Amino acid sequence: MRIFSTLDIWKRSHLLTLKIYQITKAFPREEMFGLCSQMRRSATSIPTNIAEGCGRNTNPQLAQFLQISTGSCSELQYQIFLCKKLSSYSEEVFNELDSDINELRKMIFAYPSKLK
Repeated sequence: MRIFSTLDIWKRSHLLTLKIYQITKAFPREEMFGLCSQMRRSATSIPTNIAEGCGRNTNPQLAQFLQISTGSCSELQYQIFLCKKLSSYSEEVFNELDSDINELRKMIFAYPSKLK
């Protein structure tokens, strides 16, 4: 069993989730149950699946949950792209989030090689 809160991939994904919650606070009220909610679900899915995978008994089970986390990274990346096109926030915010997600995805992809 692994302690998820000690993993860098979990720590980074948790910080990304907090950042998404902070940014989406400023979204228009009509987006509260639309894009805002979807972005928050995608963001929370990343560290949640890392945590669940750490609670599993085998490395292949952990790897499966890490794959789900990377899928959630892709969902979130599209959602931030859509927000940029809808002018929900600045190009600077988009670039920062896009970079954070890309770096996190690379870290998650690399983690299973450390399990062998």
